[in-house]
Amino acid sequence: MKKLLLLSLLFTTLEIIAQDQTVKDLEATAKRDLADDTSHKEGWKVGALFNLGLAQGNSSNWAAGAEKNSFAVNSYVNLFANLKRGKNVWKNNLDLFYAQITTASQGTRKNDDRIDLFSKYTYKFKPKWGVGIVGNLRTQFTDGYDYNKTPKERTSSFFAPAYMTLAPGIDWTPTDYFSIFLSPASARWTYVGIDSLTKLYSIDPGKKWRSEFGAFMSINFNKEIMKNVIYKSRLDLYSNYLHNPQNVDLFWTNIIALKVNKWLTVTYNLDMIYDDDVRIFGDNGTSPALQLKSLLSVGFSARL
Repeated sequence: MKKLLLLSLLFTTLEIIAQDQTVKDLEATAKRDLADDTSHKEGWKVGALFNLGLAQGNSSNWAAGAEKNSFAVNSYVNLFANLKRGKNVWKNNLDLFYAQITTASQGTRKNDDRIDLFSKYTYKFKPKWGVGIVGNLRTQFTDGYDYNKTPKERTSSFFAPAYMTLAPGIDWTPTDYFSIFLSPASARWTYVGIDSLTKLYSIDPGKKWRSEFGAFMSINFNKEIMKNVIYKSRLDLYSNYLHNPQNVDLFWTNIIALKVNKWLTVTYNLDMIYDDDVRIFGDNGTSPALQLKSLLSVGFSARL
């Protein structure tokens, strides 16, 4: 009976995943199911996390209203390689996430799509202070569409856009689970490899790149707030000195992960993006808007 109740809870939660409508062109960030390993003192530490979630539902003559059938697949891979050698710390993290949902009424649609490579090198001149550089690349695997238009319109694709940031600065790490990286002079590039999409990302006609110069801040929190419950948060802020510096771009990702056992993890994600140069959402696709996404998931995971 207990096993039956557990399976019912699992599939009910996965069905919630299947109904989630993801904001297109959402890049995400580091999402591992455990807090940083504080036992790593010297040398290289490499590893990987694999997560797979499945959801399936059916209904027949359901008076309250429901999809006749639905099926969702959520896959997630995290790869990391971290080096600690004396006063030098180099952290590298690659997140790959892809999800699809198929329903009787809407067919097959992409539910999430992310490629996020984050690298930070720091030289510790004091236990809590360091200088270093951050590099970040964010894009997606496949085409994204605006399904509110008939026919549907493509809004994004692989390297359309791609965001690249290079930021030298200073790092403050008062504890193992909290840090602030600040760069008063950083560079950011937006690349759109498809000409028909450049206008959506404020790139001049005939060009594929837009360059920015400004201030960058990244705030990271990663802590086991109670037994087997991890809260991770990363907030990136960017002010472009060259155009509307008062309109600060925001990228904020939050995850709460509950480790049920060795193979089963329950997670809740809340992500927010504001990019002043993305002209897709507000005023009939002519102005920026805050992008929001939340996701409750149950998945089978394995760590190497």
